[in-house]
Amino acid sequence: MELYQGIILGIIQGLTEFLPVSSSGHLVLGQIFFGITQSQLIFDISVHIGTLLAVLVVYASDIRDILVSVSRFISKAVLLRPATHLVKEDKNLYLAGLILIGSVPTAFIGLFLKQFEDIIFSSTVLVGIMLILTGTILWASKNFYFNKSKKGGFGIKQASIIGISQGLAVIPGISRSGTTIAVGMFLGLDRHNAAKFSFLLSIPAILGAQVLSIKDMINKGLVIDQVTIYATIASFITGLIALKLLLSLVHSGRFHLFAPYCWLVGSLVLLSKFI
Repeated sequence: MELYQGIILGIIQGLTEFLPVSSSGHLVLGQIFFGITQSQLIFDISVHIGTLLAVLVVYASDIRDILVSVSRFISKAVLLRPATHLVKEDKNLYLAGLILIGSVPTAFIGLFLKQFEDIIFSSTVLVGIMLILTGTILWASKNFYFNKSKKGGFGIKQASIIGISQGLAVIPGISRSGTTIAVGMFLGLDRHNAAKFSFLLSIPAILGAQVLSIKDMINKGLVIDQVTIYATIASFITGLIALKLLLSLVHSGRFHLFAPYCWLVGSLVLLSKFI
């Protein structure tokens, strides 16, 4: 892979990881466009870590609050002091529990689909169909911008369903951010909390996937080259910009405007395959 190709793919990853247009789908299309047919495991791991760092930066205060609450709960539990009341009283601890619950179906679905990665990550037809599906989901979300989250309305059921949608977003063409935010709104969350939960839920998912991939990387003896380093930096910087842009669009009720783009790209992909 040439340096310019790596940087372009890093930028694509950074932009599309958060904008609701499917990063995996665009990476597949980008690699096909550049004629990259060999496995790019270390490259894919690195650019995903770049976008993960962007999430950690944007949600640093929320992550800190969650870690403090979890640490307080664990310390009391270890010392055999009453701690169950914290689950009901501490909203950050409650949120941590929902993130854990939502991560379970994501992990199971991700591990199951990993068996078919050679098929699903090489099919442009699948990417095209899933992009059109993503566009439809985004367009449907425009009717749910003005939901008002009710106290107690976000629980195990909602977190599990959002986790399932995140797991299915492993399929190229399905936007992880777009699907999870939209599903959150479908389930009654207001757009602010739907976006917040979506990106906090992405942290264990992205981190877990990369840890598993790093094991494969070590077994294959792969090393990080200059192209990968520059691509990772590019994915972090563009990811930071894209995440802030997406949050602005979600909060202003313009999230669904990415639907026509998904429909257009999906249709062009399918036309290019059959014409």
